[in-house]
Amino acid sequence: MTHIAKLGSRLAREEDGAALVEYTVLLGILVVAVIATITLVGTWVSGQWSDLNSKLPAPEAPENPD
Repeated sequence: MTHIAKLGSRLAREEDGAALVEYTVLLGILVVAVIATITLVGTWVSGQWSDLNSKLPAPEAPENPD
């Protein structure tokens, strides 16, 4: 058995190890949720910014005093 497999089987037998695995899985789910939320909000903000930019009038060129 590899070192990782031995560690995994030992953690599965112990209560503290099981709690650690549960918290690790929960943390992984939370990280994925946060990344998905940031991505969705970023996409929404980008769309809002583009919409606002398209509704603004183009600036007029200044007159040349020469």
